[in-house]
Amino acid sequence: MALDPIFGIHGAALMARSRRAEILAANLANADTPGYKARDVDFAALMRGQLGESDAGLVKTDARHLDLGDSRMFGAEVLYREPEQPSLDGNTVDTQIEQAEFVKNALQYQASLRFLNQRIQGLRSAIRGE
Repeated sequence: MALDPIFGIHGAALMARSRRAEILAANLANADTPGYKARDVDFAALMRGQLGESDAGLVKTDARHLDLGDSRMFGAEVLYREPEQPSLDGNTVDTQIEQAEFVKNALQYQASLRFLNQRIQGLRSAIRGE
């Protein structure tokens, strides 16, 4: 997805924030699963990739290569979160951190959505000649 001339980066940001919410929700859902490793994505790196400032990463250069699958999202790699205090069962989910990140991501999603709604209302007014 590229930078849109009308909506800017907000369309891609909505898609990325939606996917990040899924990852964070999966972390929370597996908070009690032994051995589960919490995951997240570097949103700043993801947006740099959207703007064409991508870091060198894995590229599928041959049809016989394995798909990148769920390990990459819009050009940014989904990483494992380093635990503040690892548990004895190997689970790295810290529910307080995950909940805080989920809320922060939801607020940023709402901000992008609000921007897009205002932009669409402005375009409607321009089309109607108001």
